[in-house]
Amino acid sequence: MTTVSAALLDPLMQRDPVGPRITFYDDATGERIELSTVTLANWAAKTANLLRDELGAGPGSRVAVLLPAHWQSAAVYFGIWWVGAEVALERTGAAEIALCTADRLDEADAAAPMGEIAVLSLDPFGKPVPDLAIGLTDYATAVRVHGDQIVPERHPGPALDGRSVDEVLAGASESARAQGLTPQDRVMSGRPWSTATELTDNLLAVFAAGASLVQVANPDPAALDRRRQTEKVTRG
Repeated sequence: MTTVSAALLDPLMQRDPVGPRITFYDDATGERIELSTVTLANWAAKTANLLRDELGAGPGSRVAVLLPAHWQSAAVYFGIWWVGAEVALERTGAAEIALCTADRLDEADAAAPMGEIAVLSLDPFGKPVPDLAIGLTDYATAVRVHGDQIVPERHPGPALDGRSVDEVLAGASESARAQGLTPQDRVMSGRPWSTATELTDNLLAVFAAGASLVQVANPDPAALDRRRQTEKVTRG
């Protein structure tokens, strides 16, 4: 059995490893960062190694993700799937691990009351979360020491809110077809990834189609038309 990460990223690595895969904007801060498939896969592998080696994740582990639609969140999702663990978005009450931003620590405590919690600053320069309490893992600090290659789990468990790997991949492919996405598309989106359906439609379907994503946080309406031109957006 494959993992979600291998099934979606491996074909992209073969077809277009260095072209843009996710271009992330935050119009509130002026941030822009672009990741190729190789770079995204490396970040996902580092995340997977952190999850497996430090936080004890593996097949059967449930990992609550309390993060916005962000390039680092994409690395988190694919990292979780590399080790065969389950992303918990809508059923987070019995997770062993939670990954969150500092403003969602209370939710993380509720989602993984007896588990490990890693906190992401989402800082573009990799700054740690300031004044983090003892017992919590700072993602930016911890992830950088881990290797950027991973041996995928051969026997993954459920992948997304109880859905199997095959069900997640089928849902992503079906969504890509319904949206009419093609490998030539460059999709601009400000849509969230907060539920299994949103994650499938707004991230996984883009990759299943072989397309690339321009994800915009806090979009400035005045900047969108120019961005469509400069990023050669075909959808959105």
